[in-house]
Amino acid sequence: MEKETQRSVSFRTYRRGERSNHSSHSKDVEGGKLHQDYHMKIVWKKGFIRLFLVGGILWMFLILFASLIHIWSCHSSITFVSGMCNKESKVFTMWSNIGLVPKSQSQHRCSIPVLSDPEKVVIPEGRTPDKIVKKLSYITKDEHSNNGSQSTPLFGGHESWAQREESFKLRSSMKVHCGFIKGGGAEMSAEDMNYVKKCRFVVASGIFDGYDIPHQPSNLSPRSKKLFCFLMVVDEISLDFIKENVTVKEDAKGGQWVGIWRLILLKHPPYDEPRRNGKVPKIITHRLFPEAQYSIWIDGKMELLVDPLLMLERYLWRGKNTFAIAQHKHHHSIYEEADANKRRKRYARPLLDLHMKIYRYEGMEPWSPEKKTVSDVPEGAIIIREHTAMSNLFSCLWFNEVDLFTPRDQLSFGYVVYRLKGSFEFFMFPNCEYNSLFVLHPHIREHSSRIEWVTNWDQLKGNAKISNKGKDWDQASGSKDNLVESRGGLGLWTPYPGNLDSVVLPPVVRASKAG
Repeated sequence: MEKETQRSVSFRTYRRGERSNHSSHSKDVEGGKLHQDYHMKIVWKKGFIRLFLVGGILWMFLILFASLIHIWSCHSSITFVSGMCNKESKVFTMWSNIGLVPKSQSQHRCSIPVLSDPEKVVIPEGRTPDKIVKKLSYITKDEHSNNGSQSTPLFGGHESWAQREESFKLRSSMKVHCGFIKGGGAEMSAEDMNYVKKCRFVVASGIFDGYDIPHQPSNLSPRSKKLFCFLMVVDEISLDFIKENVTVKEDAKGGQWVGIWRLILLKHPPYDEPRRNGKVPKIITHRLFPEAQYSIWIDGKMELLVDPLLMLERYLWRGKNTFAIAQHKHHHSIYEEADANKRRKRYARPLLDLHMKIYRYEGMEPWSPEKKTVSDVPEGAIIIREHTAMSNLFSCLWFNEVDLFTPRDQLSFGYVVYRLKGSFEFFMFPNCEYNSLFVLHPHIREHSSRIEWVTNWDQLKGNAKISNKGKDWDQASGSKDNLVESRGGLGLWTPYPGNLDSVVLPPVVRASKAG
């Protein structure tokens, strides 16, 4: 009995121990699972953090790489690459603000290396000698009008395709078309003609169709005030508009003045299109003011900030140049510029295409770094010239292209340079200097003629209506029934001697939002 009791006690003790061992083992197993789960959670958490950090670092490197590519594209001279640039983007602005790239303002304007004192500028004696073209004369009678087919002579004359081709062949003595065909318009009064005869140094500008009012130049030295004639060429519409908005004074000899500007009235504007009328004083300045040896042209919307004597020293005399003009801010190729003109409605789109097809047929290649010129497209709002025979010839040939084709003179500049095959030397200065020469005031209104809204041939021929009329349509020049100019751009309506059907214009990459 005692043994059974002991056995029962020991059995219960054994069972308690077994249960205890089993319980302990169960706890160990459960604890191990919990520990393993906890360990896996830690691993997953650390892995996720590492993945997040690695992804973040890779994303930052990607953003940095894209930003650097963007910045590089803004400084690249390659057209395709530069087309990706957007200097108004937040990325570019951010990099500019922390000083890693020049700010946009620095790109827009830069200091001009002019002398500090106009009184110390040494004016060269005599004239730059003519080396290639030594004698230049002009066709002044419209031979085409003698056959009775044209009752009124054209200001630019009826230059034939053969005459045009001959005008690019340089000789010691040349006679070319250069506007001012007798009876073609753009006559000055006797008082103004007598006044401009005394002008050897000229700052010229022009306002047509009431676009602007004269802006007085700033920072003029007493020497330049005495040396230069400031001549503002206007039509009658602009003269009336100026008189209504600013004070016009008249001197004892009948001269009309707005501040320092002498107003030069051109009676009987030679063209239907006001923009084309503005090319007369701008491009063939030497024909309006034949006694001038030096001229600086500025557009009518500009306020000149730099003393003109310092400009002549910087852009002509220092480098022994006879012609200086700024390069375009956005475009290097005339085909880029033509595309921008179409998008911004600067002239009839089909006529711009035809203009470019003629140039392409005649061998004009898009600009590339291999060309000897800085660019084929200038900023034509400022032109600085010595009126040598070669400089005058270039201006005549440039004007003839504007007369024959579209009034967008920036399209013709590079073409004339190309046709003269390097014989015409000029200085094309940086655009940032150009923007430091003036303050730009906005036009009173934008569009000047209805032909600028034309988008297809049917509209030009009167077979379709224009639906995309701008806000200035009612004020714009041009007949409602006939959109085509009658006195300019006739080369686009004269049968061209070559076959243009197979001509394909070069592809264009948009260089910028503004362009």
